[in-house]
Parts: sequence; structure tokens; C-alpha cells
Amino acid sequence: MDQIIDLLPTLLEATGETLYLVSISLVFGGIGGLILGLALYVTRRGGIYANRGVFTVLNVIVNFFRPIPFIIFVPAMQPLIRPVIGTGIGNNAMIMAISLAAIFGISRIVEQNLVTVPHGVLEASRASGASRLRTIWSVVLPEALGPLILGYTFIFVAIVEMSALAGYLGGGGLGSFAIQWGFRQFEPVVTWSAVIVIVIIVQVVQYFGNTLARTVLRR
Repeated sequence: MDQIIDLLPTLLEATGETLYLVSISLVFGGIGGLILGLALYVTRRGGIYANRGVFTVLNVIVNFFRPIPFIIFVPAMQPLIRPVIGTGIGNNAMIMAISLAAIFGISRIVEQNLVTVPHGVLEASRASGASRLRTIWSVVLPEALGPLILGYTFIFVAIVEMSALAGYLGGGGLGSFAIQWGFRQFEPVVTWSAVIVIVIIVQVVQYFGNTLARTVLRR
């Protein structure tokens, strides 16, 4: 217990780093994943901008990168991360790696949720004279908003997991704290303190995500 008290400032700092890693990665990964997911949805067969060639290329890219385990993805992306960030380690490098990994996972979730929008709703929008872009913005996205919120909540949990692993690969945050001050020092109480903080963060976000999704779906 004395060890936890002594390390409390370090634990709080690590918690702040984790929140920073996750929030920034979710912003970049979320925007990139939404754009890529929309592109997959509109170019698929029967889509608003159906294009077999474009869809095939995008589909192959997502299917290639999405299954790569994050612990392999980070070193594999070093030739891209180093020229952009200037280093392959540290929080900024991990943010770029997490964001890139998240894009491919989010894009598939976005595509799957958008596919659930009834085709009749799209046809009605087009029949009323709405343009394709307006149909996407005012019909497709609002209709799928509830499931999308749940999907992004799920992705938040996955990004928290990646941020913890990033601590082992040269980043900071609770993962680094647990490894450096818990595992390597043979202090399971310290390790579990990091675990508990991560669980609390996830539970809070999951609660708000579920609540927001229910509110949207009731409308």
C-alpha cells in the first residue's frame, strides 16, 4: 500500500497520458475510419456511388491491414511513422500508429452499420429530389447514428487496449506504468492499480455511449 501512495503522482500522470493517447487517436482514427467506411458503403454494389473497381481496392486494403496484431503493426509502420513524427517511440508516434490501426477497424464497423439502413429510405430520398451527397448527409448518417455511437464506443475500448500495449512498445500511459513499476518490480498491487483505473475509464465511457445511443434510437 505504501508503494501505491508513493507512486500515486506517477499513476495520475500515466492516467492523463492514457486519456491523451486514446482521445487524440480516437479523433484521428474516428474521422479517417468514418471517411473510409463511407467510401466502402457508397461504392459497394448497389451503393449511391457504386464503383466496383474503387470498392475492390478499398476492400482489399482494409482486409489486408485490419487483421494485423497491434504489436506487429507498430514496428511494421515504422518506415512511415519515423519520417512523419521524427521518431518511432514516444506518445506522438504511438498516437499515429493507433490512429492508423483504428482507421481500418472503424471503417469496417461504419460500413456494416450503414448497410443496415433500409434501401427504401434511400430510394424515397432520391425520389424526392435529394442529391446523392444530401442523401448521405441527411438520411444515411442520421438513420445509422445510434448503431454508429455503439460502434465507436466499442472502438474506444479497443483503443484503450492498444494504448496499454503501446506502453510496452515505447509509449507512455498506464501500460508503461504497469510494466515499469508493477511487472518489472514484482509489485502486483501496482499492476492491478493500473488495471482498475483502465476498467473505470472503460466503464464510464461505455455507460455514456450506451446512454447516448439509447437516446438517439428513441427519437
